[in-house]
Amino acid sequence: MCANYRPSSREALAAFPLPPPDFSYGEAYPGSIVPVVTNFAPREWVPACFGLIPAWAKDAKIARSTYNARTETVGEKPSFRNAWKRGQLCIIPADAIYEPSYETGRAVRWRIERTDGKPMGIAGLWERQLKDDGLPSWSMTMLTINADNDPLFKRFHKPDDEKRSVVILPDDAWGDWLRCKSENEAQTLLNECEVELRGSPDPK
Repeated sequence: MCANYRPSSREALAAFPLPPPDFSYGEAYPGSIVPVVTNFAPREWVPACFGLIPAWAKDAKIARSTYNARTETVGEKPSFRNAWKRGQLCIIPADAIYEPSYETGRAVRWRIERTDGKPMGIAGLWERQLKDDGLPSWSMTMLTINADNDPLFKRFHKPDDEKRSVVILPDDAWGDWLRCKSENEAQTLLNECEVELRGSPDPK
């Protein structure tokens, strides 16, 4: 699960062959506007709401419960299945993600980032609202997998909770993810993290 992260800065995104985002953003929680790159508009960073807003949603409050999508059920859940079935894939760049560790008996915020300092490319789904009804035009969700055996992500969340992690794509798989042509092809890329990460307490 990931409900809080630090989107990659404009400076970090300048390393990619895309114009930098032309909108402001900061540390992200569900409902925040953040940069993503989609397979619909692969040559620009679009401003997306953190939390998928399906076409049938009446307001943006649904983002509070749709910021993560389980890969095991993404094709079944009403909030996500349209985006999944239609292959609406995106990459969410993050400098860091934040998770709670309870190893001390209380929740301690940890910061997880790449050891090389490069942006993490998190696999996600996008939706786009075409009506001018006051809702964000773009929205997204992060895809998650079981992390019971992951040496880092198994350390987070309450002891009795299932351990989950977002899908962090290898650098050479970013293009492959955006070019996926089927659900089966996309599923092959939803794997445990191959990127070297580090984590440390980061209390506010």
